Formats: sequence, structure tokens, C-alpha cells
Amino acid sequence: MKKLRTIFMGTPDFAVPCLDMLVREGYPVAAVVTQPDRPKGRGQKLAYSPVKEAALHYNLPILQPDNIKNDEFYNQIAAIQPDIIIVIAFGQLLPQRLLGLPLHGCINVHASLLPKYRGSAPIHWAIINGEPMSGITTMYMDVGMDTGDMIIKAETPILPLDTTGSLHDKLQDLGAAVLADTLQQIAAGNAPRVRQNDVEATYAPLLCRSTERLDWHQPAVAIHNLVRGLNPWPGAYCKYQNKSLKIWQTRVYNESTPCAQPGQVVQLTKEGLVVETGKGIIELLEVQPESKRRMKANDFVCGYSLTTGNMLE
Repeated sequence: MKKLRTIFMGTPDFAVPCLDMLVREGYPVAAVVTQPDRPKGRGQKLAYSPVKEAALHYNLPILQPDNIKNDEFYNQIAAIQPDIIIVIAFGQLLPQRLLGLPLHGCINVHASLLPKYRGSAPIHWAIINGEPMSGITTMYMDVGMDTGDMIIKAETPILPLDTTGSLHDKLQDLGAAVLADTLQQIAAGNAPRVRQNDVEATYAPLLCRSTERLDWHQPAVAIHNLVRGLNPWPGAYCKYQNKSLKIWQTRVYNESTPCAQPGQVVQLTKEGLVVETGKGIIELLEVQPESKRRMKANDFVCGYSLTTGNMLE
């Protein structure tokens, strides 16, 4: 079966396994489109995106437009005459004229079971909201935010100890496998096209600073899920002695214990400290004081002389 002439559009490491698959399976990748190099780190040196790093490794042509809506970029893509454009976490919405350019359209690999969790942070929000299941959906793109007709969906369970980091890694590999099946079905002319039910749609917006702040009046389970959902980036935090304290790992100690003072340290354990919440109590296992490294919570207890009765804000 003839391999489709492909343009690949993506930016973060989540997209890289799909590009790896295309090269491994012999798809003619005519160009890789990724975001411009950005300043990074303390020195603010320009850094390549993970997708650009992969494209350089494979010696693929690279385009890095500031604006994909201008005529210059459109003409570059039109000259390539792609059979299909594959888009994975690229970072810009595609205009209609670009969506209509390839023979087989533009295909997106999205890290949720659509129509749930449309938007920019589906992995984070699935864990924050305590979902038992996540997955990958491939779809034909339209001008909306993840609203196009679905092609293939594949599920994977969210395990009790999963974080955004661990689920991200599972989904990026699953995404490559689902994309491979999708392309085979499109090339064979038998790919399904299933309209999304907008009534069932939910959204996964970009994270903001207010999302990261722990509210000890929330139930222990909700706090635990927030910590998992913000690990490894950007991290949930509270305040201790007017300084930021990031919380990286927790364990629900009890889901239903009545609590008189949310945020109060009520017990010190071998592994950390136990804190009251709005419903139940939670054990902190790994934390990061302001301007310090990540550490086991029991080291934090010793280093900062915490005792029962201390308050986390």
C-alpha cells in the first residue's frame, strides 16, 4: 500500500513518538513544522523544541513559522502537495484554507477520549478530576478546538499512583500506535468518521497559578488528585511560614475523618506528616520548600522543626 506523503506539525516531546513511528514505518515526511526556538533556562539561550531535535536527528526539512496564517507559509505547504497533515500539540490553531489543502485532510492525535477534555491540558485535568480512564482519539480537524469528526479511540486506565508524567508517557506511546492504525485505514479508504456529541463535551483549559494553590478545605481525595495532576509540572503548592511549599507526592490517609482545622499538622510519621483537610486527612510524602530541592517529607519535618499543631496555609 502506498504511504501517504506527510507533513508533520508538532512541538513538545508528546509528539515525538508519532514522528518516530512515521520515519520507522517509511512514510515520506516532506516537512516538519514546529514552533520557533524559544529562550530557556537561566541564560535564556534559544532552545530547540523536542520535535525539532527529532527532525534534525532524522535529517528532515524543518519549518518554524511565527504565524501559520500568512500567505508565505501557506504557499510553502501548498508547494509540497501533501496527501495528509498530521498535527500533534503544535501550539497554533490551523486556518480553514490550510485544513482544506491536503487530499486526506488534517489529522490530530489528541490525549483524551473525546468529546471529553477538549483543549490544551487534557492529561492534567483527567487526573485532577479523578477520572478512572483516559486514552487517545484521532480525528479529522476542523476550525474548532478539538471538535472534528473522530476516527479511532483507544482507552488506557488511570492507575491510583499515576501522575500527569506517567500518564503522559503511556499516552504518547499509545498515540503513535493509534496514529499508525489511523493512517493505514485512511490509505485503504475505510477509515470511520464519527461525529462528536457536543452535549457530552468537557474542556481542559490551560493551567493557571490559581489552579496550583492547594485549598486544605477541599477533601483529601481532591487534594491528592490535584497533586498527582500537577506532577511533574507545574506542581501544587501551599504556604508555610509565608513561604511557598510545593507538594509533589501525597497519600490519602483517611477519606472521611471529621476535621476541625483544615491545614493543621495532626501527626508525624516515619515518611512524612499528616494534615487535616475539609474531609479526611492526607499524608505528605515529598515536598519542596521555596528555593530548595525536592525532598522526602520526613527530611522537611526534621529540617524545619515541624511539630503537630503547625499550620499549612
